[in-house]
Amino acid sequence: MELAIAVGLAVSIAGIGGAIGMGILGGKAFESIARLPEAADEIRKLLIISLAFVETLTIYGLVIALMLFQKMPS
Repeated sequence: MELAIAVGLAVSIAGIGGAIGMGILGGKAFESIARLPEAADEIRKLLIISLAFVETLTIYGLVIALMLFQKMPS
């Protein structure tokens, strides 16, 4: 039972954290492009790289959940 709760928490916390991070990144990128349109290409490249890192951390949460799920008794 405790393992099932841990699996749910691992996925949900990773998902919520990733969503919050992506929202903040997107909002700041739009704000930066609005203030400095000539740097839009540079900002967009950095945004995509940053979003990839955030998504990687979310996937780590899923991997941890899958590892915990495999240890659950049948």
